[in-house]
Amino acid sequence: MTPERLQTLWLHHEIDQRNAAYAAALDDKRYADWPEFFVPDGRYRVQARENFDRGLPLALMHFESQGMMKDRVHGITQTIYHGPYHMRHVVSPARVLEVAQEDGVEVVRAQANYAVFRTKPGSVSEVFNVGRYIDEWVRDAGILKLRSRLCVYDSELILNSLIYPI
Repeated sequence: MTPERLQTLWLHHEIDQRNAAYAAALDDKRYADWPEFFVPDGRYRVQARENFDRGLPLALMHFESQGMMKDRVHGITQTIYHGPYHMRHVVSPARVLEVAQEDGVEVVRAQANYAVFRTKPGSVSEVFNVGRYIDEWVRDAGILKLRSRLCVYDSELILNSLIYPI
């Protein structure tokens, strides 16, 4: 195996492991860990496929920094009240689309499909949200972190309201 191929396989593995850790943090309700998957000026958006396909900017969630994400975590954990439920994320292996140098920083553009299931106590599980992550990853102190995560969901409707990150 060539060194280039080995490096590509390792990059795929790193991204898949970061996606698995991201999903586990959300599923385990460790919401304070969520912003740490991003660089300080990282962006996070949740957008309907219809708007994405048409190039329209409207998104259900749009955060432009870890600080904004931390504010959301505060809202989730301290101020929002709703009926309890559990979430379970299933994330496909990522497809690395491009590795580029931008201003001396390696940027990895990748996509992965996701499905989020919701289970309310005493109820059956239901599909909550399905779509794809469109990501830009960069290295921060040797660790891959998200510079941008766009969650493009396929459904036209969101069950109830979107409280937690996807």
